[in-house]
Order: sequence, then structure tokens, then C-alpha cells
Amino acid sequence: MVVVNFRRALRHLPLSHRHVRRLFSKKSLQRIEAAINEGKTAHVGEICFVVEGALTGMHLMAGQTARERAIVLFSELRVWDTEHNNGVLIYLLLADRAVEIVADRGISAKIPQIAWEQICRDMEAAFRDADYVEGVVAGIRAVARHLTQTFPAQIMGENELSAEPVVL
Repeated sequence: MVVVNFRRALRHLPLSHRHVRRLFSKKSLQRIEAAINEGKTAHVGEICFVVEGALTGMHLMAGQTARERAIVLFSELRVWDTEHNNGVLIYLLLADRAVEIVADRGISAKIPQIAWEQICRDMEAAFRDADYVEGVVAGIRAVARHLTQTFPAQIMGENELSAEPVVL
């Protein structure tokens, strides 16, 4: 038997794609893309940012968490499919104001989950102040610092993942 969290469902219902676009304008998305591109010269990681306004009714009925959704998107967007297993997904679920970071096994072996969790909490603190774009940019830069320390760029390699933010 599935138990639906009605309070959570009510947060998800009114969030439309237009609401997401209002918070993340074209100019804001360009800033986020620029932040991702900044780090690409200093580390060999591949960062992908995804923002989703709300889960569908099907996902809500199944009780899918932000973490579970992030793992699904990590797979669907093929963030895991990099030559050196160096993809990192930063996922923002606006309705829950939740951030999840999923790192591929090459990165997870050297950077502990607690580091990602701290970045998520810092981003969520910015979101509580309605500072979405700055919170995302700061989060991307924090991820890039970890990648630079652990996986510094040896030579400029080919970018396997687009730096363009994904809006769902």
C-alpha cells in the first residue's frame, strides 16, 4: 500500500515550468553555465547541473525522494558515462528545496559523501533566503574546489558533458 505525503504533494502541484524559468532566467542559466566552465580548466571532473520544479504525480505516489530522483537522472542523462568515471550531478528539486549531489565511482572513491552533503546543506541555506542562483553558483564552485584538489587538470581533455544547465 502506498502512502502519499499530501503536504509534499501540495508543494509540488503549483510549481510549473514557468515558475522554474522565473527563478532561473536565461541570464541566470548562463551564469550557472559559466561557473561550470570556469572549473573545467582546473580539474578533470565533469559537472552537470539539473533543476526540476516538481515531481510528477507518479513519482509522488511512489514516494520518490530527491536523492532517488537524482540517481535516476544521473543515469538518464548519462553523467556516469564518462571515460574516467568522473561525472558529478548537482540536482535541485525546487518543490522540496532539496539538493542532491551524485558523484561517479571514480570520484566517490576519493571524495567522501560528507563533503557533498555539506555543499548541499550550504546551497539549501541560500535557497531558504530565496538566493537560488547565487546558491547554485557557490555550490558549483565548491564542487569544483574539491575536484581541483583531488583531480587537478593534467592536460586539457575533451569535455564529455555539456556545461549547459538542464531544466526539467
